[in-house]
Amino acid sequence: MQQLITGIHHVTAVAGNAQDNIDFYVGILGLRLVKKTVNFDGPDVYHFYYGDENGNPGSILTFFPYQGLVSGRHGKGMLNTTAFSVSTSALNYWLERLKKFGITYKEPQERFDGETVVYFEDKDGLGLELVFNEKDTRPGFTLGHIPVEHSVKGFYNVEIWAEGYERTAGLLTEQLDHKLISEKGNRFRFAATNTPGNFVDILCSPHSMKGLAGSGTVHHIAFATPGKQTQADVRLRIVKRMLNPSPILDRNYFTSIYFREPGGVLFEVATSGPGFAVDESAEHLGEALKLPAQYEKDREKLEKTLPTIIVNIDKYR
Repeated sequence: MQQLITGIHHVTAVAGNAQDNIDFYVGILGLRLVKKTVNFDGPDVYHFYYGDENGNPGSILTFFPYQGLVSGRHGKGMLNTTAFSVSTSALNYWLERLKKFGITYKEPQERFDGETVVYFEDKDGLGLELVFNEKDTRPGFTLGHIPVEHSVKGFYNVEIWAEGYERTAGLLTEQLDHKLISEKGNRFRFAATNTPGNFVDILCSPHSMKGLAGSGTVHHIAFATPGKQTQADVRLRIVKRMLNPSPILDRNYFTSIYFREPGGVLFEVATSGPGFAVDESAEHLGEALKLPAQYEKDREKLEKTLPTIIVNIDKYR
C-alpha cells in the first residue's frame, strides 16, 4: 500500500507585531523568508513563510501576524512547541546567541538518546526548541550572519499536549501513516518518515489547563502528501473516520485539506508541490508581496494598509 503521508509539511502560528516576527525568525534564528503573502481567508493580514533555502517541507514555519492580538495560552489540546534541528557542535554558539539578544531559555537537557534540547520562546510566547543532534543530514541554511555549521536545518519535532495520547495516536497510525518510534515517560513519539523534521511527540498532560488561541500559539500543523491524488486518498480516509475534512483548497504553493483531530488540534494535509518558486525565482523568494489572484485587484489598497516591514540582518550579526 502506498504511503500517503511522508512527514511534516509546515506549522502555522499566530503572532502580534509583524516587524518583531521578521526580526526574530530571520534576524535571530537565521531562517529565510521564503514567501510574503496574505491570509487567503482575510487579506488584511500578512502570511509569512520561513524555512530553509527553498522552503522545503519539514522546514516551514508560517505566521499570521495580527497587530495587538491578545496573547493565547499553552495547554492541552494544542501544539505547544516547535523544535528546530541543529548540529551538536552548535550548542555553545546558540546559548551565547540567545543570551546576546536577551532571550531567556531553559538549561540544556537530554531527551531521547543523542538529543540535547534547549527551550525558549519568541516575543509572543510561542514555544520553541533547538534540538542539538547528529542524526540530521540536511544542510543548514544561513543568510550569512550565522555560520553555516551552526545554522538551522529545519524542524526536528513538534510537541502536542493531550489529555491522553490514544485517540490522536490512533489517527496518526491508522489514517496518517505514522508509527510509534520512541516513548519515554509521558512522551510518545510518532513519525511517518523516521528522520529529523518529521517527529510528532504527544505529551500526555491531563492535569494541564486547556490551551487558548491567541498570539504566541500554533494555529495548525500540516502534513505532507506527494500530490493531489494522494491528498484525495487521505481525504477519503478522514471522511471514513468521520472527522469532517474541508474540501480541497488551493493555496497557490500547495493544495490543502483541514480537519480537527480528536484531541482538538487543527490538522492540515498539504501537497509537497508546486512549491514557492511558482511566482518568483528561487533567488528572490520572499522579496515581493505575492497575492492570490482574487486579491490582485486590491493590491494598491493592501500595500497601503499592511504594515511596512524591513528585512535587515545586519543588526543580528
